[in-house]
Amino acid sequence: MEINLPDGSSKALESGSNGYDLAKSIGPGLAKSAVAVTINGTQKDLSDELPKDSSVSIITIESDEGLEIMRHTLTAQVLAKAVKNLYPDSKLAIGPTIENGFYYDVSTEIPISIEDLPEIENEMKRILEKKSDIKKYLYSEKDAKKLFKDKGETFKTEIIDDADQTESFQIYKNADEDFIDLCRGPHLPNLSFIGAFKLTKVSGAYWKGDSSNEMLTRIYGTAWRNEKELLEHLKSIEEAEKRDHRKIGKDMDLFHFQDEAPGMVFWHPKGWTIYSTLKSYMSDMQRQSSYQEINTPSVIDRKLWEKSGHWDKYRENMFITEIDEEHANEKRVNALKPMNCPGHVQVYNQGIRSYKELPLRLCEFGTCHRYEASGTMHGLMRVRGFTQDDGHIFLTEDQIESETAIFIDLLSKVYADLGFNEFEIKLSTRPEKRVGSDEIWDKAESSLKNAIEKLGLDYRIDEGDGAFYGPKLDFVLTDAIGRKWQCGTLQLDFNLANRLDAEYVAEDGNKYNPVMFHRAILGSFERFIGILIENYSGNLPLWLAPTQVTICSITDEANNYVKEISELLKTKNIRCDLDLRNEKISYKVREHSVSKVPIILAVGKKEVSERTVSVRRLGSEVTTSVSLDDFSASIMQESLAPNK
Repeated sequence: MEINLPDGSSKALESGSNGYDLAKSIGPGLAKSAVAVTINGTQKDLSDELPKDSSVSIITIESDEGLEIMRHTLTAQVLAKAVKNLYPDSKLAIGPTIENGFYYDVSTEIPISIEDLPEIENEMKRILEKKSDIKKYLYSEKDAKKLFKDKGETFKTEIIDDADQTESFQIYKNADEDFIDLCRGPHLPNLSFIGAFKLTKVSGAYWKGDSSNEMLTRIYGTAWRNEKELLEHLKSIEEAEKRDHRKIGKDMDLFHFQDEAPGMVFWHPKGWTIYSTLKSYMSDMQRQSSYQEINTPSVIDRKLWEKSGHWDKYRENMFITEIDEEHANEKRVNALKPMNCPGHVQVYNQGIRSYKELPLRLCEFGTCHRYEASGTMHGLMRVRGFTQDDGHIFLTEDQIESETAIFIDLLSKVYADLGFNEFEIKLSTRPEKRVGSDEIWDKAESSLKNAIEKLGLDYRIDEGDGAFYGPKLDFVLTDAIGRKWQCGTLQLDFNLANRLDAEYVAEDGNKYNPVMFHRAILGSFERFIGILIENYSGNLPLWLAPTQVTICSITDEANNYVKEISELLKTKNIRCDLDLRNEKISYKVREHSVSKVPIILAVGKKEVSERTVSVRRLGSEVTTSVSLDDFSASIMQESLAPNK
């Protein structure tokens, strides 16, 4: 039989050959590193028989796909077995891979804590010493359920009950251990391919993510091809922990959270200064790009959400309110807005619009509320109440390409000003849960694809991750330590304007629905500020720093001069604080450095007599003496936002 290879060539194999046979026929090096195959676009085990005339590619351990399979095998065949060995009464739930690692959810009578991880790791290493083969067997639904029922694995039987299929349940067995697991696969052919790993943390997780179900123990880990890659990753985790915006936010006194308002930010004066400064900058940038800023209500009747499609497609994430209307015998059902688009269409709909007004660019710093499960919230990065730099562009189909270019140009300038000079672009296509016909989606996806390709920009396709009303371009930043953050978005919508009766009068005198772009650059202000804090490790650019200068007295005799400097800087709109405490200057400098103040001025007798200041910048051990006049002139220019 003929097998088609990725390079366009073909290979003749005997009927019944599997992936390993193909790899061996190509070369011994490939056979040695092969761990799985892709058959007609689907990953399969190396032992799976190859269909006649199929398209096949070999997955090696050196590839990203091979690394993913290694992690999956490690959690499903090694971590799970180690837990069963050490906790015989435990029950296994699920063990998928995640970015850079894996986890397994288990139920145990004896609690597992982070202190137990070294023992589990040692047991995993013992299991790996045998380099056992991993065999796959196919079971019917009935036989698979009996197998796991006999072992008391109730979560596995429930997974089988919930599955769509009734045949071919894949059971993987460690050839040298009395252990089996139900898994979608593929798995490594044997455990000799497992590289370096480390278990990292333990947390709680509800079965199926439902708080009404049992709370399970989730054991996290990371795995890499070799010890060097593992150590590099652990070092990056350590660096990320140092940059954690929650810790830095506390050191800088920026914000806090509390149980009475889960997922809602309490901004402190310094944190709100960052927020307000960023908002002012964005307002200026959008105004320069011909956006008109508006504001729309936070609470809107469900009727509008039903008409827009949000009630049907997004209701589980919306906060619903009911009130008894005065002089009415019924309750009025409203929702806190999870997004701003329906409100923007209502502004557009006031009056008759002409094609001459298009493109019409509306923007709003709109406060939105979305229900996020309590276990998913994470400081500023995932909240329930947030503000977006949201915008909607009403345009004609022939303006799609030009508006895409204009938006990306604006986005590029903003990101560069904020310290991000490069970004990746993802084109996200139609999700399973959506509004609009396939014909409309075909047109929307091709329009966005053509627009980005005509700009000559690289992009990758993210299948099925579009908004429910249209495809989108997502813009992904890379921070100072290499982490990816999806922030900006440009979403093309052929549906909402029609649903909400938005029209314009064309040159031919007829009325048409405009096309809409939903767009944001920063996305959530809260999340973006968290990203900025971590990217800069709290050492924000001077124009964004909540306190730009702190003036510290060395002696009480300098106090009046310190106050004079403060008044001078405030006239130049410099955000400055005084520190007149009777403390050593080294203590003051250390304390304000922890608070991430960019510039600290030390003032003593010498500075008073010479009308100078001693300047120390955050992160530097060097102190420079300059005249007060020179410092005030330079700091005023340095503190301006990039667009001023």
